[in-house]
Parts: sequence; C-alpha cells; structure tokens
Amino acid sequence: MTTTRRDFLRIAATTGGALSLGVTAESCAHPTQIEREDRVEFTTPPPDKASGPLRILVLGGTGFIGPYQVQYALDRGHTVTLFNRGKTNPKLFPTVEKLIGDRNGHLESLEGREWDAVIDNSVQTDPHWVTLSASLLQKSVKQYVFVSTRSVYSDLSRVPMTSEAPVFTEETARWDRSRPMPYGLVKALAEKEAQKYFPGRTTIVRPGLIIGPGDLTDRFTYWPVRIERGGEVLAPGDGTDPVQIIDARDLAEWMIRLVEQNAPGVFNAVGPKNPRSFAEFLYGIKAATTSEATFTWVDADFLIAHDVRPYREMPVWQPARGKNLGFARFDITPELALGLTFRPLAVTTRDTLDYYHMQPPERQEKLRAGLEAEHEAQVLAEWHTRRT
Repeated sequence: MTTTRRDFLRIAATTGGALSLGVTAESCAHPTQIEREDRVEFTTPPPDKASGPLRILVLGGTGFIGPYQVQYALDRGHTVTLFNRGKTNPKLFPTVEKLIGDRNGHLESLEGREWDAVIDNSVQTDPHWVTLSASLLQKSVKQYVFVSTRSVYSDLSRVPMTSEAPVFTEETARWDRSRPMPYGLVKALAEKEAQKYFPGRTTIVRPGLIIGPGDLTDRFTYWPVRIERGGEVLAPGDGTDPVQIIDARDLAEWMIRLVEQNAPGVFNAVGPKNPRSFAEFLYGIKAATTSEATFTWVDADFLIAHDVRPYREMPVWQPARGKNLGFARFDITPELALGLTFRPLAVTTRDTLDYYHMQPPERQEKLRAGLEAEHEAQVLAEWHTRRT
C-alpha cells in the first residue's frame, strides 16, 4: 500500500488533527520518498503482519496518536475496538467496531466482552477514570497499556534519567487542594490505579513532548514555521542544551509492538538515543526547508528576565541545569531493546509543515505556542544593544 503525501495531509486536515491514514512505516521508521511531478510518495511497504492477530481495545483513539495506533494495528492484522463518546471525528475508521460510552462512569458497553489488551489514551483529568476502567476490565483483558507522561517525575535532576526516578505523590507535589490537581500528579496517581488492578500486567509508557502532523498545541510546530519564515530567529541559550522528543507515529507504532510482545513495565518514550543539542535541533529543522533564516543565540537568564520562558515562549527548550539537568538526558536502553525507533527529524519537519499549510488561514495566522513576532523583535533588539 502506498500513501501519497497529498492524500495523507488531506485526511489529516479534514479530521482536525486525527489522522486516519498515517504514513505506514516499518519498524526502522525510515521511509523512502520518490518525487513524481507534484507529489511525494512514501514507498516504504506496509508493516509485516504480526505473528498472531490480537484483539485490541482502544480507549479514545480518535485524536492525535490514537488514529496512528489504530491504523498501524490494522495493518499488522489485529482487530481493533474503539471506545469513546462518539463526538470527536466519529467518521474515522468506518469498518472498525465502535462502542459508545464515557470514561466518567458510563462503561456499560464494555461489559461482558474480552480483549487481549486495552490501550488507555485518554487525557486524564481524574485518576478515578482509570479506577473505573481498570477495575471493570481486570478479568476480561490480559494487558493494560497506559499512556502517561514524562511530567510524572518529581526529580528531573538525575543524569541519566530512567524509569526508576521518583514520581509525584500528593505530598511531594505540594498540591493546593483549592486548585485543580497538577497534570503530573494526575498521571502519577492514574499509573498506580492501573498497576493496582493489573499487577504484573500493566505497561506504562511515559512520552516526552509528542510532535508531528496532527499536533494541535503547536509546541513543535512553532520552530519549523518560524524558521521557514526566515529572517533573524531568536534561539535560546547557547545551543548546547539537549533535546529529546518523540514523533507521534513512532510512539503509536511502538505501543502496538509493546502489545504484541506483551511487555509489562514502565518505559520512557523519548528520543533519539543520544540527545540532540538544541543547535542540532534547529539546524536540522532548517535543513529540511529552503529557509535563509539565521539564528541569534540569546543567554538563558536574559530571556527569562525578558519574559521568555523555557517550554512556553521557547517551546521544546529546557535549560539543562538545576532541577531540570536530566530533563532531556534519558537512558532509553530498555526501550530500544523493545523496538523503539525514530524517523528522521527532517521527515517530521516536512510533514508538520505540510500539515500546517493545509490549515485554514486563520489557524495559520496565530500559533498556539511560541514567541510573538513583536516580542521576539523587541528581545533581539535589546540583546544586540546590550552586546554593543
């Protein structure tokens, strides 16, 4: 099966970020591209069939990583059932069984059924959601796969970081109960609920920043778009801070392979194996474009003093110091042994830009993350003044 870039992006745009036809890549995740007139075809063949078909239940499955998981699972020969409210992209996967319900207590459609594995993709706002689904499914499903986050770690100062690092508890998170529960704590408590009901049968996957076509947060998209626009680009720090991220397609496909291996445990989903420096990250993005952009590296403390914060106005970037020394220094040796792979940054960059350019003009006009152009120009001017 060959999926053209045009078809791929058309479907991505019309589903508002949920991609029903991801680029199908084999486990090495390095698709070959052939340019033919006005299109680029991905010639990597569909993945080989799995050694045995599985029945996979996906909670969610219609936003960002979910459709990639579903398509890859189908390509591998598995049977997929979706469980969600039926409100987000309901026309996706018309031949796939869909059960309607709500994680917040309406799980009746899951009763009396059996699956080999369940993948819990839901964006958790309450650990009780996992309690409900895991307690219901504990006797009818063999493996519970939970999508967590790197944000569960309460101590990111370790080098290297591994899954053995401590995670947040209600005490260490210093949660003010008059405010919503912090995201990292929500996920940490949800992990414990999954492990409670599926002891020895839980697979916890903790991704870092998930990037690629279909991402609606623009946290990665900011950089390809800003660099493509050209001119003087404000670059944070001195270029040496490390970066570890994950393409949504690499994450989704690896999770299906974890199901096939029935691999319990706690795993980090970041890459590549050897972190890129931020300079390598930015120049790698530029190399995938025809941009003539130049980079001006601005001291981290100067940026913070001028309201340019790491991971906010400067998305992806986190200075490697103090409590964040190990933020992008994860040892992923166990994950690589279980088949985690990464497609080239250039592929992710081009696909992200193509997806962005297919959005409505008003959507392209204002990114949801990154530094406003006026603020960037002001900070650059003050930086140059200080240096002279």
